[in-house]
Amino acid sequence: MIDLVQLRREPDLVKAALVRRGVPGAEVDELENLDSEHRRLLQDAERLRAEVKDLSRQVGEARRNKDVSTAEALAATSRALGDEERVATEATKEVASRLSALLLMMPNLPDDRVPDGADENDNVEIGRWWPGMDEGAEFPIFAEHQRVPHWEIGQALRILDMESGAKLAGSMFALYRGAGARLVRALTSFAMNHHSDAYEEIRPPTLALTETMISTGHLPKSADDMYEIQRDGLWAIPTGEVPLTSLRRGEILDEAELPVRLTAQTNCFRREAGSAGKDTRGVLRLHEFEKVELFAYCTPAQADEAHADILRRAEALLQELGLPYRLLNLCTGDLGTASAYTIDLEVFSPGVDRWLEVSSVSWFRDYQARRANVRYRTSDGTTALVHTVNGSALAWARIWAALVETYRQEDGSVRLPRVLDPFFGGDATIR
Repeated sequence: MIDLVQLRREPDLVKAALVRRGVPGAEVDELENLDSEHRRLLQDAERLRAEVKDLSRQVGEARRNKDVSTAEALAATSRALGDEERVATEATKEVASRLSALLLMMPNLPDDRVPDGADENDNVEIGRWWPGMDEGAEFPIFAEHQRVPHWEIGQALRILDMESGAKLAGSMFALYRGAGARLVRALTSFAMNHHSDAYEEIRPPTLALTETMISTGHLPKSADDMYEIQRDGLWAIPTGEVPLTSLRRGEILDEAELPVRLTAQTNCFRREAGSAGKDTRGVLRLHEFEKVELFAYCTPAQADEAHADILRRAEALLQELGLPYRLLNLCTGDLGTASAYTIDLEVFSPGVDRWLEVSSVSWFRDYQARRANVRYRTSDGTTALVHTVNGSALAWARIWAALVETYRQEDGSVRLPRVLDPFFGGDATIR
């Protein structure tokens, strides 16, 4: 969540930043007023509590001195102040609850590098890559046999069975078969091998507590997009970012430990509640998909390099797979709630003739760490909140689609990139 101390110190700056994110100025004013009221009520309650404590001491002294009338008068005053203190405490709790609810809905302050904009149409392209670009090759021209959508390829090769997926779990759940399933597994092994040099591999639970979901900013704002298991107070994770962010929740790390780099392969679950009717064919939009996540706890000074490292790794995987991609600097209207700065990577998929998002690499400042209470101890003994950075490297459903379309041969087979051969058990050709 945002820093209330900064709001008190720089109200105009914070308000302008949140207005850029689409937050009405009146909501920021309400937040500021609630914070002031909460601090005032807290002081009143603490003052009354101190007076009651002092009166109790005086009552005790009067009774020890057998001054009954004074003791009774002081006790009556103490009871009256005690009633006031209880009222003040309840009022403090009520305002604190309203303040917390509003604060949890506030998005992060956007970095100066984030362009202004209303939605995804205002994102700014900052780069492209395609095979042979360094040697002067033009952007690929795809042949007709590559212009076949992946769901048709999947059905013809019996590697994607959306009908069985729907039979088992409903629409927008995929069932991969044979070489199609092996391709997902190969991609995960391919990626995890790449990241093992610097990132500790974690195998986290697929379910998370509400507190864990709040830490990343997914709750309460995006509750409608999440799968909740009400009976057990658990949520199916929408991304590996959720458990990784809370892995050190409530802890104080040593500065010498930082950056702490983690990676995890997880299944991810999203209701896609706001996407009814979009991308209903194939695997472009699923309720469940697999993803490899990269994550780092770091100091503010380390954040830019941590972000750049994750971005480099995601790009390196795409380049080894030979998939054309572009980089987008997300605008204020498309930025995730918790993010201060995000670069998206999108691959071009010829069969659907579209750019497909396969990774978001984000810096959250201390927004998530404040929720999760993850701090580090500096060399001078003081503590500060860590910064968090994360990104996908990569999300496999859309990579799967782009691969089978891009590498489809004239005879209908798919000759996958040779870098996948070792993870495919030999020749990575699907016939």
